[in-house]
Amino acid sequence: MSKKSICDKERSRIEKMNKFQLAYKYKKVGVVIAVVAFALMIAKKFVDEPEWVKPILSNFLLIGFLIISISKDKIEDEYIDSLRAQSYRLAFILSVVYSLIQPLINYFVDVLLNEEPKEFYDFSYFQVLFFMLVVQIMFFTQMKRFNS
Repeated sequence: MSKKSICDKERSRIEKMNKFQLAYKYKKVGVVIAVVAFALMIAKKFVDEPEWVKPILSNFLLIGFLIISISKDKIEDEYIDSLRAQSYRLAFILSVVYSLIQPLINYFVDVLLNEEPKEFYDFSYFQVLFFMLVVQIMFFTQMKRFNS
């Protein structure tokens, strides 16, 4: 195989991954998954449940938001594609800023409340991914609303 054909195949695979989106009907599926997972997360607060329930519900919530995020709109054109890319970029930047600032905020809140500040504040992948997906969906929805 020539070097050019290998590069062409790689480029083709990357372009396919870059353009991957679910059909519009999956947006409703994502909403149902997210709402059910969220409702169950609230309900589990009032019921004794095994340890393994919380991470499963958290993952289902993330899956629901991911499905919403990567599903096409009714009208999917270059403009919508551009807004989607902008919303992903903003969500990524804000998530990085959130990840850097949140431990400092926790530290200063502990100091203000006269509590013993913890040495290191850690937060889970769930918090970062949840924040990123929610911010992306919110920005995308708002940008579509403002620009239509």
